[in-house]
Amino acid sequence: MCGIAGILSPDPSRVTHQRLKDMTGAIAHRGPDGERTWVNNSCQAGLGHRRLSIIDLSPAGDQPMHYLDRYSIVHNGEIYNYREIREQLQSKGYVFDSRTDTEVIPAAYDCYGAGCLQHFDGMFAFAIWDEKEKQLFIARDRFGEKPLFYYQDEEQFLFASELKALWAVGVKKESNKKMLFNFITIGYTQNPANAFETFFQGVSKLPARSYLLYNAVTGDTGINYYWDIEVENTRICKESNAIDDFYQLLMGSVNRRLRSDVRVGTSLSGGLDSSSIVACIQRQPDAPSDMPTFSAVFPGFERDESAWVRSITSHLGLANYTTTPQVTDLVSDFEKLVRHQEEPFASSSTYAQYRVFGLAAGHQVKVMLDGQGADELLAGYHKYYSWYWQELYRSDKKAFALELEAARGSGIEWTWKNRLAAHLPVYAGLFLKKKRTAQQRNNSDLSRDFVRQFGVSYYDIPHFDRLNGVLYYNTFMNGMEELLRYADRNSMAHGVEVRLPFLNHELVEFVFSLPAHFKIRDGWTKWLLRMSMDSLLPADITWRKDKTGFEPPQMNWMQDPTLREYIHEARRSLVKADVLSGSVLHKNSAA
Repeated sequence: MCGIAGILSPDPSRVTHQRLKDMTGAIAHRGPDGERTWVNNSCQAGLGHRRLSIIDLSPAGDQPMHYLDRYSIVHNGEIYNYREIREQLQSKGYVFDSRTDTEVIPAAYDCYGAGCLQHFDGMFAFAIWDEKEKQLFIARDRFGEKPLFYYQDEEQFLFASELKALWAVGVKKESNKKMLFNFITIGYTQNPANAFETFFQGVSKLPARSYLLYNAVTGDTGINYYWDIEVENTRICKESNAIDDFYQLLMGSVNRRLRSDVRVGTSLSGGLDSSSIVACIQRQPDAPSDMPTFSAVFPGFERDESAWVRSITSHLGLANYTTTPQVTDLVSDFEKLVRHQEEPFASSSTYAQYRVFGLAAGHQVKVMLDGQGADELLAGYHKYYSWYWQELYRSDKKAFALELEAARGSGIEWTWKNRLAAHLPVYAGLFLKKKRTAQQRNNSDLSRDFVRQFGVSYYDIPHFDRLNGVLYYNTFMNGMEELLRYADRNSMAHGVEVRLPFLNHELVEFVFSLPAHFKIRDGWTKWLLRMSMDSLLPADITWRKDKTGFEPPQMNWMQDPTLREYIHEARRSLVKADVLSGSVLHKNSAA
């Protein structure tokens, strides 16, 4: 995990070591273990890198790294199956000078071209300069775990791991008001219909599972997707086989994500997902003997996870370290948190996660495994009940009735509106879009001028008549990438790398190939995961129905006078900018 940056321009005065250092200096927190820049002989291309040493801690792992006197690479992330790929390439005659995963990437690119991406199991954002072809190849991992932003005008092409690196060399910091409108009204932090869009005008993000080719001679740019999931066709599979296959895939993913030359730990919320990762680690033949776990707890709060954390750590005999953020800590760290996140966030749980990674760094842990991704893949949120019930209502009324009864008490209701949506999903989607758009535009907290100019709704859930469809939407179009951004910025703020075993692409392909009843069954969300962990975890963890995670007492915090004044000052700023109407200044800050 590192920070990367680059400049390409026909103007040599723009491709300088100083400009590259300005960019890498802005993201120094991503790589506290080293800094290097490189400019090619024609001053046409330059790369910058901040290193967080994880694999091969020697100088052989420094970047920008050069290969075959042709390729130069900067890489942020990890290729978890680099050992296997390196062996394959060595059998083809390729030679390596380091033990890093990074060196495998240009060798694979030389061998397979853009097809190399099909071979990688990893989280990554990397850029390869091809000196022979005068071409830049940039790629991002399948789920968007690692960020990559770029900016292009008539004089230069810039890219970096974070927006602040682009601002450091003069890219204008101008907010995207349409994105702001959708964040304020419906909480969206991304545009489902445009994966390139960011909260800042003129700056784009490279979408997950895509690559970009930039020709430095012509200035032409081309972008292609290299991977996708099939959601329409599902396999027929025995329960026992599905459970076993899922378990083996998860165990294999965890095994690869433990590859590290530095100390490894895990996040632990007390929920099923993080507990499952911890249990899988314990079953590995070469599991770390002293692996610590880290949690955010809030004693006295009704949704405090302390008891669940104690249950799993006691069951598995693990050391656990906790942090208990206070509202005074949030106020003190808020500007720092905003600076690292760069784009908006809607919950104080983001801060709890920030503190957990800081706690890990304080214990000299540089790699953390985490359970993110399971909810989107395996239907972990209660909102998914409705989608599953609508699917059953159309196809199997008996199974529908049984599932509805089993989920009694979940808080999710089944009404005539659901029946109508089940029969007419397309019309229901159009109705919801029209209704939601009207609600957005009629929001009384917004300035009318702001709405008239920028009130374009991004609310548009595509037509899905099956559970797998909405899981795809939340995994790839709107939902999970927001959480991945929080995790990346929060971990890298402390020089910590976070790894997510549920986001192994082979595991994800397998889960999406299964019918919906492997995700929700007998009223249980994440049924497949629960069954695979049934013998490894305490029953009170495996079969928990409530879902919390690192959730602070946010409503209590909102009553703090200092935080209320902080919020009020933010409102004043937005009123002054003609985003909010003046009436919001008379509302309770907790509203």
